[in-house]
Amino acid sequence: MNEEVKIPENIMGTMPENKLLLKISVPLVFSMLVQALYNVVDSFFVSKISENALTAVSLAFPVQNLMIGVGVGTGIGMNALLSRRLGQKNYPAVNSAAMNGLVLSLANTLIFMVFGIFFAGAYFRSQTDVAEIVTSGTAYLSICTAISFGVFFDFTFSRLLQSTGLTKHAMVGQIIGALTNIGLDWVLIFGHLGFPKLGVAGAAYATVIGQIVSMLFDLLFNRIANKEIQLELKGFRPSLSVIGQIYAVGVPAILNSTLFSFFTFGMNRILIGFSTAATAVMGVYFKIQSFIFMPVFGLNSGMIPIVAYNFGAGRPDRIRKTMRLGLMYALGIMIIGVLLFQLMPEKILSLFIDKPETMAIGVAALKTISLGFVFSAVVFVISSVFQALGHGVHALIVQSVRQLIGALPLAYLFSLSGNVNMVWWAMPAAEVLTAAVTLLLFRSINRNQLAKLEPRPCGSPTLDTGD
Repeated sequence: MNEEVKIPENIMGTMPENKLLLKISVPLVFSMLVQALYNVVDSFFVSKISENALTAVSLAFPVQNLMIGVGVGTGIGMNALLSRRLGQKNYPAVNSAAMNGLVLSLANTLIFMVFGIFFAGAYFRSQTDVAEIVTSGTAYLSICTAISFGVFFDFTFSRLLQSTGLTKHAMVGQIIGALTNIGLDWVLIFGHLGFPKLGVAGAAYATVIGQIVSMLFDLLFNRIANKEIQLELKGFRPSLSVIGQIYAVGVPAILNSTLFSFFTFGMNRILIGFSTAATAVMGVYFKIQSFIFMPVFGLNSGMIPIVAYNFGAGRPDRIRKTMRLGLMYALGIMIIGVLLFQLMPEKILSLFIDKPETMAIGVAALKTISLGFVFSAVVFVISSVFQALGHGVHALIVQSVRQLIGALPLAYLFSLSGNVNMVWWAMPAAEVLTAAVTLLLFRSINRNQLAKLEPRPCGSPTLDTGD
């Protein structure tokens, strides 16, 4: 234990808050933008095949989002636990959390592999009977889920880097994977450089190969640069206690994504009742809005270890300042998004859509939905604080209000008007409601927890081995 105490104070507890938040978040924001770019590139190339091909990828989105949500939720739970233990100087617990995170990545891989092999076709047939959409969508989704180990292990390795401030390394891994994906999209979808023309399936192969490449680089960076976390199989045994602590935060975060997947599935069912074009527009919207939301998610990912570390270290002043800074930056990003969607929706949509009737639906969607972006900033930032403090249930309540209690029922009610453009109003209305609920929940935490947080002497390790 004496040797562990000599490890210098982590920058999470010493660096000025604004500098620290930018140091950690800017690489994450950049890597998230790259992630958004190759998601958009996938849809851009697929849209050149046919509108049905674009619709197939759009209908696959709820399952892909669920898969990403499971990986991200597990990573968030692991990251929050890791950062709190780093703040307490409990290094054996840090390593235990990291290794148990890898066990959970393997379990997640196996679950989605089974889905991809046995249930992808049934999933598509439950939504449409258009043969082209079912065939190409099943091929796409089967590949993305059955070969999912790259995405799950990469989430774990990148979160390990983030938890100790090595976000530049995580950014490099993301960029390399994204560039691999983008290059292979062109090669595999259209059959260039001597490869067969695989169409929609080519986009899926490009995606999983990019994820595997990113995983390998993030694993390498952890081995050579991450000195605070030791990934060693020797003597390791999975711990139900540690897994329980990871999923105390992780399961609500996963359920958040599950809610979103149900929401998008429900929206697709509502919209396809109007036309396949409306469903395609929804898929395009989720791709291009990621350019706005992904940077905010990167900012939130940077906030989580800072808030969690300083919660473990007993420094509420640093928590509050980090939160204020995060909210300021998130609002700025969202305002830029509103301006783009309001002022140039046709130019944005023209990358994917050329039919005038589909374009009209898309313009109405972008202009209407973007009205809720500013309220989304409040929801996302405060939800990340909930996760960092271990209040995953609060984050789950927020997303339940945002999607299942708010947006989806409103979308159904508005669809009864017979006007597809009325459906889009459900989303900004739900954001206003959710922001109000989020602020009420945070008020309670601020009064009952942060206000009573006792500072711990800097540098003193915890002897708690309850992990």
